[in-house]
Amino acid sequence: MQAVSDYQKAFVTYLESQSFLKEPENLYAPIAYIMGLGGKRLRPVLALMGCDAYGAPIQKAMPVAVAIEVFHNFSLVHDDIMDQAPLRRGFETVHEKWDLNTGILSGDAMLIMAYQALECYESPVFKSLTKMFSKTALEVCEGQQLDVDFETMETVAEESYLKMIGLKTAVLVAGALKMGAMVAGAPLEEQDKMYSFGMLLGLAFQIQDDYLDAFGNPKNFGKTVGGDIANNKKTLMYIKALELGTPAQQKSLKDLFSLQPQDSAHKIAEVKALFEATGATQAMQDSIVSYTDHAFEVLDTMEIQDAKKQLLKDFGVQLMGRSS
Repeated sequence: MQAVSDYQKAFVTYLESQSFLKEPENLYAPIAYIMGLGGKRLRPVLALMGCDAYGAPIQKAMPVAVAIEVFHNFSLVHDDIMDQAPLRRGFETVHEKWDLNTGILSGDAMLIMAYQALECYESPVFKSLTKMFSKTALEVCEGQQLDVDFETMETVAEESYLKMIGLKTAVLVAGALKMGAMVAGAPLEEQDKMYSFGMLLGLAFQIQDDYLDAFGNPKNFGKTVGGDIANNKKTLMYIKALELGTPAQQKSLKDLFSLQPQDSAHKIAEVKALFEATGATQAMQDSIVSYTDHAFEVLDTMEIQDAKKQLLKDFGVQLMGRSS
């Protein structure tokens, strides 16, 4: 593989060879819909890269990549229900296009299908992959619950926030890389390094995602901008604004986050102005750079070819360079 885009193309080709349309149609049509909405397929690409880094053919990791992508999209279907989100990747969310019950049931089926994708592996690889996948899936649920809990809390410690996004987002990035390395037969120490690299990159990715939720371009971002503010989510930007703001700015921010107006446009505009005035936006950018740099330091310690390291670094640079 010569570039990150080559991994993406290879995965998309493989994914398109899989059929998600079965009977009953009302269960599987929403699955085919969400799986067909595209996206950059970042997590499955990482599984392929983790495998390729240790000299195994990427086809060996394709079932892992599919499992991760199906699981990720399952979590999005249910997250969108919980957030009452109207858009996903610029299109109607599943529960909006169909209904709430369809979103729940189709999502449940996707979780089962994710595990089925791993059934082609023989033991002991199958057992190791399943244990890793189950651990990761449960941690994602734990992170989602913490995210929900934070909505009703006036203040959230930065450490608690980082734990939440580590569970909700970063573990799946880390798990994808490690599972790819596992399939390739990489040494345990190398698998752990891949996991650490993924955790740090995942933290940087989620912090940036939180930033783009407030200040991104909806055409590029693919979601409704300002959704986290409207839902009173305590992102790192909110935490930093409280930490850096004056007492008056702190009070204004807390007051705004106690409101749930029917039309949230004014609330979103005022909160964004406070984020900028307190310096929270710059603090977010600094955190993104810090975690990304730390990830690259871990990458440098891996026992893989320099060309493979460069590909993984290119991926990280590309990930953090998403258009706003």
